[in-house]
Amino acid sequence: MSPELVSILVLVVVFVIATTRSVNMGALAFAAAFGVGTLVADLDADGIFAGFPGDLFVVLVGVTYLFAIARANGTTDWLVHAAVRLVRGRVALIPWVMFALTGALTAIGAVSPAAVAIVAPIALSFATRYAISPLLMGTMVVHGAQAGGFSPISIYGSIVNGIVEREGLPGSEVTLFLASLIANLLIAGVLFALFGGRKLWARGAVSTDGATGEGDAGFDDGETPGPGTDATSGTATGTGPVTSGATPATPATPATPATPTAPASPTAVAVRPGREAGDTGGTGGTGGTGGIIRLTPARIATLTALVALVVAVLGFDLDAGLTAVTLAVVLSTAWPDDSRRAVGEIAWSTVLLICGVLTYVGVLEEMGTITWAGEGVGGIGVPLLAAVLLCYIGAVVSAFASSVGIMGALIPLAVPFLAQGEIGAVGMVAALAVSATVVDVSPFSTNGALVLAAAPDVDRERFFRQLMVYGGIVVAAVPALAWLVLVVPGLG
Repeated sequence: MSPELVSILVLVVVFVIATTRSVNMGALAFAAAFGVGTLVADLDADGIFAGFPGDLFVVLVGVTYLFAIARANGTTDWLVHAAVRLVRGRVALIPWVMFALTGALTAIGAVSPAAVAIVAPIALSFATRYAISPLLMGTMVVHGAQAGGFSPISIYGSIVNGIVEREGLPGSEVTLFLASLIANLLIAGVLFALFGGRKLWARGAVSTDGATGEGDAGFDDGETPGPGTDATSGTATGTGPVTSGATPATPATPATPATPTAPASPTAVAVRPGREAGDTGGTGGTGGTGGIIRLTPARIATLTALVALVVAVLGFDLDAGLTAVTLAVVLSTAWPDDSRRAVGEIAWSTVLLICGVLTYVGVLEEMGTITWAGEGVGGIGVPLLAAVLLCYIGAVVSAFASSVGIMGALIPLAVPFLAQGEIGAVGMVAALAVSATVVDVSPFSTNGALVLAAAPDVDRERFFRQLMVYGGIVVAAVPALAWLVLVVPGLG
């Protein structure tokens, strides 16, 4: 049995054990990287650690640390309320606002993980507040980032177009951009319909003036948030496992349904640590009296830090993780009470999971497993079959590794059969690009990991499984559809 095949089988075993025995997959992957790297690939410790994603480790830690502070001092509650006012209380529009925002950021030049790191924590805090499916909100953010990811001035678009030009292939910047934009927009539409979008429309609008005037946290049609959420804050009420670093929530006293002229009972308001008495969070009420969430010095400083993160990453191309850690440390020093528990709320189990899996993928790359698989497919004598297999390889590998990296490897592998003229190069490149990036919703990819780590007050194991199942569906379906729509019509 070849070393490459052994490494793939070991990866399958890691998945099986993690699924059936509830062992952290990251820990298993570290052990597998050590065993395969030492016994099969003849790598030393330095060779194994070469695949450790140090930059992603810092991004996950830094971003979740910064936004844990923002949650503790009520800044995310203020942002959620501002978002509600932006869309005039139409909660159903918020997922689309997040989709458009991340798409705009990547389209103008932001790296996809940086855009997701900025938007996902705010989007998922909103989802928690208003009982929106975190799977819907998280995937809308990621697909939004990929929708704009191949504009002619974007990072992904510039890289892929550069590879095409270097390889002497015919290209079309507009086709590449539109293929990714339309594919992700269609997927987002399906997700919105399947994961609660229609119920959000039926819910109507929430109050945007700070006074709910209702007994159901501001929903104007009498519909309360979904089960397992607090009627005022939308946060979990202890019905699921407590996440790492989170304080078990005390069930709130149910709000008594009120007439339109009666304010909500103040006993239904759960004041979180770091929030002024009377702040109710996303609805902006003050003890049911109609006040808004006030901007305190700590919140103003946190908002300034978030703006500084955006400017540093997008304007000065600084590392998102290191910048976020630095800003979090500054806030922690100035307001230690607000940030005392923030370090404990960093998604450490997610960090272990992602870093372990990507370290093993690094071992696979070091020993040539990915190149071995790609060259085997490229040598097939049937161009159309080779094209769909390359799309699937791009999707599967990209779900665990760098999307741009795998495109940089697969496009050159496609050159020999593209040169035969039987398959259109423009459609093939677009299909590879869509296949290799749309799967970034996987919890093992950078974007998926950021979404998983950023979700507050959720059962992370359950959310991880949801992302993994959805990512698997995308890996199974999208490459074939992209091949069918973009490659098959271009047959010579």
